[in-house]
Amino acid sequence: MTQRNPFPFKRNVRTIWISDVHLGFPGCSADYLLDFIREMRCETLYLVGDIVDFWYLKKKRYWPQSHNNVIRSLLGKAKHDTRVVFVPGNHDEAMRHYDGMTIGNIELINEIVHETADGRRLLVLHGDQFDAAVVSSPLLGLIGSRLYDGLLKLNRLVNWVRTKMGRDHWSLAAYLKQRVKKAVKFMSNFEEAVRRSAEKNEVDGLVCGHIHRPEIAVGEDVIYLNCGDWVESCTALIEHHDGTIELIRSSDVQEVVKRLPPRRQTSPTPDAVKAA
Repeated sequence: MTQRNPFPFKRNVRTIWISDVHLGFPGCSADYLLDFIREMRCETLYLVGDIVDFWYLKKKRYWPQSHNNVIRSLLGKAKHDTRVVFVPGNHDEAMRHYDGMTIGNIELINEIVHETADGRRLLVLHGDQFDAAVVSSPLLGLIGSRLYDGLLKLNRLVNWVRTKMGRDHWSLAAYLKQRVKKAVKFMSNFEEAVRRSAEKNEVDGLVCGHIHRPEIAVGEDVIYLNCGDWVESCTALIEHHDGTIELIRSSDVQEVVKRLPPRRQTSPTPDAVKAA
C-alpha cells in the first residue's frame, strides 16, 4: 500500500468545512475522511450537506463499519469541545425539517453566517439551492444522480487498478467534468449564482459544496469557497487562527491546494488567491 505523506498543514485550526461525504454510498472515501477527522483539531466543524446519502440508501442498503466509524468520530468531536454544525444538503434533505434542533450535540441549521478571525462574514449552505436542474425538475436531478453514481462506480474500479500499480488516487469524474463544455458552463453558472446570493445577503463570501468541485475564488465583491467532496477529490476548507483559509486535499497525497490570506494582509482581489 502507498505510504501516506505527513500533513503539510497545521492540525490545530479555528474552523473546518467538509461537504459531500455521501456515507451510505460505495464511492465514499470514508477511510481517508476518518484519518483526517482524527488528525485535525478545530473550534468549529461545519458539515456542509450530503453527509449521508439517503438517495442511495433508499435504493440499496450499504453501510460498512468504516461509515459507522466516521459517524462515531463526528459525535465524539461534538461531545468534546468542538462545535459541530450540520447544514443539510439535497441527499440528506430530510434533516432540513429539524432546522434549529440539536441532536447528539450536533446543531442542525439550514444556513448560517460564519465570521472569520479577521472579520469576514461567510454564508454557509449546501448549494443545491442554486442547481436549476434539481430545483425545477426533481426527476431530471434524480436521473443525473443515477448516471453520476454509475460514473463513480467506474471510478472505484479505475482506482483499484491504480492502487495495485502503486499510483495515487485519481478522479475520473472530475477529469471528465473539466473537459465537457456543458459541465464547465454549468459550474460557471453555479458559481455566478453563488456570488449573486452572497451579494444579496450582504456577506463577504459564501461557503458551499454540492457540485464536487473544490475551489477558492475571489471576485471583485465576494469570495466563492467550495469544500469539494469525499468521493472524488477528498478535500476540505480550513480556517487558521489568523483568518487565513486554505483548500486542502487529504488522500494518498496530502497537500495545500489554494490559500486565501487574511484580510489585514491583502485586500480580497483575484491575485490574493495563491496556489500553494
